[in-house]
Amino acid sequence: MGRLARRQNQQRQAQAQAPSPEQVQAAAQGVLTATNTNCQITESKLLGQSPAKESLYEVSCASGPGYLLLTSTPPQATDCLVLAASAEQARARNPEADVGSQCTLPANDNAMAVFTAFAKEAGLNCTVDQGAVIGAKSGGAVVYEIGCAGVDGAQINKAAAGWEVSSCFELVSANASCRFTTPAEQAATLKGWLAGSEAAACDITQTRYMGKNANGSFYEAACNGADGVIVRFDTAKAVQQVYPCATAQQIGGGCKLTTTPPAATPNG
Repeated sequence: MGRLARRQNQQRQAQAQAPSPEQVQAAAQGVLTATNTNCQITESKLLGQSPAKESLYEVSCASGPGYLLLTSTPPQATDCLVLAASAEQARARNPEADVGSQCTLPANDNAMAVFTAFAKEAGLNCTVDQGAVIGAKSGGAVVYEIGCAGVDGAQINKAAAGWEVSSCFELVSANASCRFTTPAEQAATLKGWLAGSEAAACDITQTRYMGKNANGSFYEAACNGADGVIVRFDTAKAVQQVYPCATAQQIGGGCKLTTTPPAATPNG
């Protein structure tokens, strides 16, 4: 057999051994099922096979992030957004870092669409303008930071009972950071909640989340050229009571953003 004939025969054998698209999708679906990963496959691709005969697949999903799937023991499914975030962090430390396999299907270049969809599922009523994977909880739940255009953002993660949401107001009060939320956006959020209340005229310069109890949640606002206030809200962020800083010393330790002398004691 001539060299050309041998090469053509090798090519035909390789083509005969290559799995069909249906076989690739079925194998990928097997990994998704085995790892209890929710994904309605829209595209699947075999990326390669290790010497140990472990196959690596990439899939895109009808909603949410795509995944890299490995037929290891046990099988593994890795979120494309998590992979990209890890690669970004590694390259920030070392631009020449080997970041391993990454998702390349065009449908998986969808980070903002995923962040927007997750924010909506979590109940954030805002226009999402930024988002990032920022870590994972001890049980493995991925934590996302969501930035909202012009208003307060949040960190969200999906738990067994639904989405957990921590507002940037709450996070900042606990000395955590929100990269995508500015003090001006938080002031605009609190200003919106005060609309129609006796504190609506406050030109807010600073804000502070103070905490919550059975009666509601408490926020402080410093007002430009006027006395600041502490405001109690219900769970729907409707104003329940406004406490001027001058008389709010008993509310959570009083105002911290406004320096106000205590109310004068009437002469006996």
